Amino acid sequence: MSTDFQHAREALGRRLRELRGGQTQRALAAVLGWPQAKVSKLETGRQTATSDDMRAWARATGHSALADELVGRLQGLEFGTRSWRRQLSAGHRPVQDVLTIEYERSTRLRAWEGAMVVGMLQTPDYARAVFTRYAELHQSPRDVEDAVLARVRRQELLYRRGRTFHIVLWESALYAAVASPEVMAAQMDRLTSVIGLDTVRLGIVPIGARVGIPPANGFWMYDDRLVIVEDWHAEMWLDDAATVGLYSRVWETLASAAVYGTPARRLIARARVQAADGR
Repeated sequence: MSTDFQHAREALGRRLRELRGGQTQRALAAVLGWPQAKVSKLETGRQTATSDDMRAWARATGHSALADELVGRLQGLEFGTRSWRRQLSAGHRPVQDVLTIEYERSTRLRAWEGAMVVGMLQTPDYARAVFTRYAELHQSPRDVEDAVLARVRRQELLYRRGRTFHIVLWESALYAAVASPEVMAAQMDRLTSVIGLDTVRLGIVPIGARVGIPPANGFWMYDDRLVIVEDWHAEMWLDDAATVGLYSRVWETLASAAVYGTPARRLIARARVQAADGR
């Protein structure tokens, strides 16, 4: 069993414990007709649940409406290619919670994104616009506010010592008007504010900069153990050493074309002016 799978299973267990609330394990086991040991193992991540287990748990704890969420979280335990259709069957919040585990486990985080501002640096309004559009695209449950809250809470990691975030954006990502001019202008202010944080190094690859390879899909690297790549139909979790090494070379190549500090501020300021002019 992979360590990543186990951590995700433990996260599911914490959610189950949260739904149990003040009910004792023994009382819940009696309602479900299970041994108390099974309840304990599911809550501590020592046993993998089934979809029927998740639905039964939701009913027995008085949260029947959350059955699909629990099933979606269970399906999200799989590694490799994770289709958005399956992952988003219970909405965006469960996906965000699973990702938070990887952020918390990691000390060196690197990102490349050429299409939009990365989630760790998004304002709530910008994130709301992104989640709304993806929910429309995938026709998934509308849990946008819960997803925004989960994303904003994860951003607290930016201010905790012990982690470094080296994030590289293509300049074109600053101009992708996924939200209103007011929201875009505020998002540019947010980017400017993180430049100079001890834990964050933000680079912008200027349009027209010479790059060693064509920019492609966005991805995150979690230490040297995991890469998560997003595509339209699925999210790919890649953890074999050769693939991680490949993405590390890709990231280094793109990062070397970026500008930092004052030059990056200038590019962001230029994008802010255009956003403001669009009002």
